Amino acid sequence: MRGPVGCGRATGAVARLAADDVSGLVSHLRWVEASWIEKTMLGGTIDAPWTEDDPDREFLIAVEVPLAQLLAEYRDACARHRDLVASLDLDAPSRGALDWRAEPLTLRWILLHLTEETARHNGHIDILRELADGVRGR
Repeated sequence: MRGPVGCGRATGAVARLAADDVSGLVSHLRWVEASWIEKTMLGGTIDAPWTEDDPDREFLIAVEVPLAQLLAEYRDACARHRDLVASLDLDAPSRGALDWRAEPLTLRWILLHLTEETARHNGHIDILRELADGVRGR
């Protein structure tokens, strides 16, 4: 399937921007999952790259890391998180502090939220990939 006339593979700055944004989204997904599972669900701590002064730092630092490395780190983090929650009941309450509600969340809620977030960003990545290579999905 082809795009509209004039659409095709991006070049130069647009292609580089698309690649940088893909890297940033992969980094973001990796760190957001760590935050929800390790910090919110299990009550632990993470050494996240963001700060109060730079809340989107996980996006910015990703441009310095090869995409293959980011994908491997994300894959490893996902496997570790699956192992961490495998023995928990889906209705297990979260142990981490929440600044936006008093009652805990459930593992079910957190996993659904992560599924939604991953799906949303996967769509963003698909758009960026299409900009970079010009190939449309079906």
